[in-house]
Amino acid sequence: MRTVGLVAVVVATGVAVAQGPAPSPRAPAATAALEKASEVPDSQKLERSTQALGTMREVLRQVLGKVEEARRTKDVVKLNCANEKLTQIKGLLRISEQADVSLQESLTRREVATSEHEYTKVMIAQQKVAQLRSEAEECIGQLAFRTDENLFVEVEEPENLPGGDPTRPPPPDDVLVRPPPASPVD
Repeated sequence: MRTVGLVAVVVATGVAVAQGPAPSPRAPAATAALEKASEVPDSQKLERSTQALGTMREVLRQVLGKVEEARRTKDVVKLNCANEKLTQIKGLLRISEQADVSLQESLTRREVATSEHEYTKVMIAQQKVAQLRSEAEECIGQLAFRTDENLFVEVEEPENLPGGDPTRPPPPDDVLVRPPPASPVD
């Protein structure tokens, strides 16, 4: 029952992604997932599915490394975030492996509709895994703080700033207190 729900989420995500903006020319894997499964020859379906599984396993290894990095730094927030992405990737990989086996079986039995469905599941999962990899990098701060090693920062200090250290204010002025008069003068 849980697997069916996860498959529904993967398929729904794929529909949403397919309706989104056109993929960039840098991402050939995303382009392959957006094309119709009926347009892909059977031999290429197996080849692309196997390649997608290999890519997803590599992403799994990379995110596992991010989890270990967060664990070494003892940053609980980063660890929880990266662990969540890792768990999602594991689930998508498991679904993809099952879909790949079903794809091979359906191609052997020449079941066109089933093979197209299983192929589509693998391609959508691959897109989602790539997205999760980016999110895992953001968890650790790789994308947010990536800088060039030759980075030079120049700070200009305005001339009209008051001087002195604001953390050490000057002592208050002495308060002169006059004693009360000794005898009243009328």
